[in-house]
Amino acid sequence: MNVADAPRRRTRVRLPGDVQRPFEVYVNGIEQREGVDFVVQEGALLFDRPLVREKVGKGRWTSMVLGIAGSYGKDDSVDVAYRVGGESRVAARLPLEALED
Repeated sequence: MNVADAPRRRTRVRLPGDVQRPFEVYVNGIEQREGVDFVVQEGALLFDRPLVREKVGKGRWTSMVLGIAGSYGKDDSVDVAYRVGGESRVAARLPLEALED
C-alpha cells in the first residue's frame, strides 16, 4: 500500500444542541483554532487527525487504584466553552468518533 493510498484518519465531535457561536474549543486543555485545527460541519467539529480516548479494562483500572501502575495511554479530551442566554457553559469530554476516508 502506498502512503498516498492510506486512508486519512479524522475525528468528529458532535456539538451539543445548545451550542451557539461564538464558542471556544480545547483539546487536552489547549485552545484550538477554527480553520486551522478543526472545521465546523453539520453540527460537529471535524479534526484532520485521530483523537482517541484510552480504554481502561478491569485489570488496568485495579492496578491504577492500587498504585501498581499509572495511566500512560493516549486519552484525548475535547471541551467546548460557550454562552447561552448570558450564562457560561462548558461541554466537557465530548464523545469522539473515528472517521476514515
